[in-house]
Amino acid sequence: MSGVIVTHPPKADAKDVETLAGFGVATVSEAMGRTGLIGPGVRPIQQGVRVVGTAVTVLSWPGDNLMIHAAVEQCGEGDILVVTTTSPSTDGMFGELFATALQQRGVRGLIINAGIRDTQELRDMSFPAWSRAVCAQGTVKATGGSVNVPVAVDGQVIRPGDVILADDDGVVVVPRERARATAEASEAREAKEARSRAAFLDGELGLDRYGLRETLKRLGVEYKTYEEYSSDAGERP
Repeated sequence: MSGVIVTHPPKADAKDVETLAGFGVATVSEAMGRTGLIGPGVRPIQQGVRVVGTAVTVLSWPGDNLMIHAAVEQCGEGDILVVTTTSPSTDGMFGELFATALQQRGVRGLIINAGIRDTQELRDMSFPAWSRAVCAQGTVKATGGSVNVPVAVDGQVIRPGDVILADDDGVVVVPRERARATAEASEAREAKEARSRAAFLDGELGLDRYGLRETLKRLGVEYKTYEEYSSDAGERP
């Protein structure tokens, strides 16, 4: 497998990236029309952490972390490293030494569609990571691959410079051209949810606030007393 290392790809505007940092993965995905989510198989190795940054992408051969070494040189302040393989792999391609090198360069975290190891050390050094698997199996450094090319994880295309947002709920990808519009839509959604939260605290029901009683009626959902329901079912209360 030959490959390419692309240098200086375009990135989302830093101000838009930082604005998106104020929102959760669920809010951002909803603001984009329920799109952008990486599947639930990529999970955090820690809890209570949210990161946002611009993607540096890696396409590697399974069980081979050579291109992660190559990618470290392409990483800088505010980036998130995104790694996937040409076919499914759970080998532990990334550990504490990689995290040390990346943290020194200002990288904010890792998304890896493969295995990770040294998870306790990563938590101790506060380097956030989301992975497909946790596995101590080591790797080799023998096969070419690519850095900063479009990659796909669970059918979600990630390009270098796209915005990556990750928290306890998972990972969402915001195309770099949509970063500002998504930030604005996320702000609007947060404001709407704040109004709903206040209404629920006052005792209002979602059935009434969202007009769902008419939806139930349209779908033929009926209200019956227990006695009516038991009689219809041929039972006795």
